[in-house]
Amino acid sequence: MNYWRTRLLLLKKAVLFLILIAVYSCNSHDSQSGQKFSKAEGKNLYPEKVEVKYAKGFTIEYFSHYKIINITGTSGQAADTTKYLLLERGTAHPAGYDDAQLIEIPVRSMAVMSSMHVGLLGFLDSENVLTGLANLQYVYSPEIIKMINAGKIAEIGRDQGLNEEKLIEMHPDLLMTMGSSGTKMHHYQTLEQAGIPVLTNSEWIENTPLARAEWVKLVAALLNKEKDVNRKFAEMEQEYNRIASLAAKVKYKPEIISGLNTKDAWFLPGGGSYMAHFFEDAGAGYHWNDVKTDASLPLNFEAVYPVALHADFWLNVGFDKNDTKKNILAMDSRYGDFKAFKSGNLYSYNNRVNARGSNDFFESGTVNPHLVLSDLIKILHPELLPDHKLMYYKQLR
Repeated sequence: MNYWRTRLLLLKKAVLFLILIAVYSCNSHDSQSGQKFSKAEGKNLYPEKVEVKYAKGFTIEYFSHYKIINITGTSGQAADTTKYLLLERGTAHPAGYDDAQLIEIPVRSMAVMSSMHVGLLGFLDSENVLTGLANLQYVYSPEIIKMINAGKIAEIGRDQGLNEEKLIEMHPDLLMTMGSSGTKMHHYQTLEQAGIPVLTNSEWIENTPLARAEWVKLVAALLNKEKDVNRKFAEMEQEYNRIASLAAKVKYKPEIISGLNTKDAWFLPGGGSYMAHFFEDAGAGYHWNDVKTDASLPLNFEAVYPVALHADFWLNVGFDKNDTKKNILAMDSRYGDFKAFKSGNLYSYNNRVNARGSNDFFESGTVNPHLVLSDLIKILHPELLPDHKLMYYKQLR
């Protein structure tokens, strides 16, 4: 009996030894393969890189076969920053990034929570990667609408939240959400456990038109489209700066008022805000320009009224494509006292609103700030751009 026990024990040891040899051999082979790949990776897979010049909310670093993106929250603190490892598909995971969210690139399928994200993809001619959208109704892009009608894009929103079951079934390479990087990521634990990375797009924190548009470079990094974005962004940037320089030379800056009184407050752009920078670059005189905040200013009607009485132009009036002077006056008869109302100088960014109720100003307008600025200059200083036709803005009749 002892003899057979001894033989059985020796047999088990031999099998274990063979298993260890096999494992070692595989690991050695994998290691050698990794070393060979590292040499290939050392040649640098990203000869063309993007440079972040305007945006404050994200950074991109390039390495041989991966990229590191840091998205900063509104506080600007390190604790409010989320790190993403963009790893070239099929390559070795680099050491030292265990705390970073892993996204394999190039991203082949993406679900998004905002139509503004649709604008980013459209700028790069990459609508084909979109497979999910929070709400299928609120989109302007004709190309995306065609894809929706063809059943290529699924609705991933539910009760103002996420349809996690649908997302897990679809299993996109990436979910792009809105908000700040400080957003509690535990909301997406189920998706992360299912292997779906979540990236929070914080473009809305930027307070200049070129900075907000520059978030398209982040999307380009996800898609390995640096060459395309560098060319297209440079063209847009050059045109924006060209027409802004024209307006910078004007001697007369017409006074403007913006927005409407809603409920108990009139929310006006702070002097350091995204829209206020548009006003400044368009050669406008804006009463609250010296209030250097990027937040809205909640003022009562009585505080705005004296300024609005004498403003030459009234911009961003109303939201509906069917808004008219009559509709605006019906909201408050005091609007009829305004100089701009009497002269008919009322304009709003609702020229491109489709039957779905989607406004392209908030979709493609974000990545075409040169066209938005051209509209504003055409309104305020028509002699500077005599051939330009309004694209996003229109005059209320």
